[in-house]
Amino acid sequence: MSEQRVYHNPVQRGFFPDPSIIRVGDDFYMVNSSFQYFPAIPISHSRDMVHWHIIGHAITNPEWLDISDIKDSHGIWAPDISYVDGKFYIFAPLRLNGDGVRGQNVLRRQLVMVSDKAEGPYSKPVCLEVDSIDPSHFVDDDGKRYVITAKAAQAVPLSEDSLRLAGERRTVWNGTGERAAEGPHILKKDGYYYAMVAEGGTGYGHGINVGRSKELFGTYENSPYNPVMRQMNPDAPIQRAGHGKLVQDQNGQWWCYYLCGRPNGGKYTTVGRETAMDPVQWTEDGWFTVNEGKGPSLEQKAPDLPECVFERNLFDDFNEEKLNLEWEFVRNPDNGSWSLTERPGYFRIWTRDGQLNEIRAKNTLLRREQELSYRAETKVEFYPDRDGEQAGLTCYYSTATYARCAVCYEGGRKLQLVINRNQGEEIIAEIENLQEGAVYIAVEVKGLTRKFLYSYDGAVWMEVGTLENCVYLCDEGVPEDRKRHTGTLVGIYANNGGCGSRKAADFDYFKYDDVM
Repeated sequence: MSEQRVYHNPVQRGFFPDPSIIRVGDDFYMVNSSFQYFPAIPISHSRDMVHWHIIGHAITNPEWLDISDIKDSHGIWAPDISYVDGKFYIFAPLRLNGDGVRGQNVLRRQLVMVSDKAEGPYSKPVCLEVDSIDPSHFVDDDGKRYVITAKAAQAVPLSEDSLRLAGERRTVWNGTGERAAEGPHILKKDGYYYAMVAEGGTGYGHGINVGRSKELFGTYENSPYNPVMRQMNPDAPIQRAGHGKLVQDQNGQWWCYYLCGRPNGGKYTTVGRETAMDPVQWTEDGWFTVNEGKGPSLEQKAPDLPECVFERNLFDDFNEEKLNLEWEFVRNPDNGSWSLTERPGYFRIWTRDGQLNEIRAKNTLLRREQELSYRAETKVEFYPDRDGEQAGLTCYYSTATYARCAVCYEGGRKLQLVINRNQGEEIIAEIENLQEGAVYIAVEVKGLTRKFLYSYDGAVWMEVGTLENCVYLCDEGVPEDRKRHTGTLVGIYANNGGCGSRKAADFDYFKYDDVM
């Protein structure tokens, strides 16, 4: 008999926060928050519960979700996926700006999408006017349907198709009294309703608490094992553990998928909030623990399922007519200003107004950073001739914090390394009198250090500049910037710096390599 396999947390590495999971037969499906990125709500698939790959997104039509002016870390928050009567449902909160613009007088609405296939396509989102966060879909034994939302666990009855509200909101469970009670899920098992709620805030000190009752709207008792998940060791390599959901595998074993984060050189969650998994143990008195109450594990015995590993999308030569599913635009793209077919084999972006420090910027194309150390590179052909025009590589957290290394025109064609640490753009280094032709640009990331390089042939590389202690590229590094929930992504962009031009920047490829 072969030795049982092990896996390492997180199982979904990089910007995959607020997981919701279901099993349908031998397949597992997960959704995660996407905030201001588009397409919205990544849908991932696994056969062995450990190895995951993105198979689609819940919203791919930009006309169905206008987040063009949504603030950083607003947009799509914690979604939920369920499977009822042969249909997949995805519920998600749309966190608006609440500033009255475009009718955004409320802060939050709930969106519902339905599909016959987990990967989609999904129906046009239906809006439920429930001003709350973290919806989950619960169907009771009698067929009654509810949307469960925060604070703690509140239930609103739904119609038979789950697409309309059918009653008033009622409290299911108030939680334990810890702050920021959110991320509710209801599980019915052996005559008990178990309410799982994330409490303690989504940062360090996050956790999962549980209550149970014989009736959905009954009196809930708190679990004697609370918190069933929380990191108690401040020096452990996995922190911020909470916001979870249970799933049962084909062998009857239960598991909990939950949110977590890996600190980088201190309490700096560079790659954002991720998804981890640990086994669940049911006690004789009908409660459950997660990882025997030990908090998140770094290494764990794998589920007793056939291993199924998917090839990762680490290299994109832009030879296909569609972008691979790892890519995300910052907010809605301007589909008239990018193309994969205008110059076959290249991703072409035409410059337009809107810089990286502006919400109106378009067609910034990113993928998740998935490790604390990695290397990314691209090759760009761009011939600017007006001040402000720029195209290149960016390590992007938000409009307030990013680093960019770009071919630009500032009195001449040059290469600039620029940062924004919530204090406006600062030029860190520049290479003047660039040779004609394509320029290769790369970034090498080791912890909080980011070295930017350039080359004319892809073989001989020269340094542009090195950024030390990049704490501004993480969730916690800029305390005055309140909502920071996404982690850092890396990718390519082009804009005109406000000069009004429309000039083509052609990217030949993009390569990402983890350094484990």
